[in-house]
Amino acid sequence: METVFTPFASLGGGLLIGLGAVLLMLGLGRIFGATGILSGAVLVENRQEMSWRIAVILGMILAPVLIFAVTGAMPALTVPVSPMMIIIGGVIVGFGASLGSGCTSGHGVCGLSRLSIRSLVAVPTFMATAAITVFVIRHVLGG
Repeated sequence: METVFTPFASLGGGLLIGLGAVLLMLGLGRIFGATGILSGAVLVENRQEMSWRIAVILGMILAPVLIFAVTGAMPALTVPVSPMMIIIGGVIVGFGASLGSGCTSGHGVCGLSRLSIRSLVAVPTFMATAAITVFVIRHVLGG
């Protein structure tokens, strides 16, 4: 499976994620970690924080609708695995994010910018694991 190179869309997406993280930190003093936001909405710890958490989750879900409204086309999406594999992958990622005390957005975007030692260890670990996984799946298993 070939990966399509989309530098402008990737740059725009990265800028918007960074802007969202900065606005959340400036506005509410909270870190933009997708896993933490979702878990805080599902496992309610503080009722007063529900509104912004739900707003962020809805924004993530409704983003393709906004893209459709602006461009007239839905984002292209191909998923070369079964729904069961997506569920298994989601559980593994959720377990890893819990074990690593955060996800790629929390550590990579917010943690590194705050020079968090934990994030300085976590992000290279994510990247190395991703590179090894892609290599094994594509070149060893032939996927």
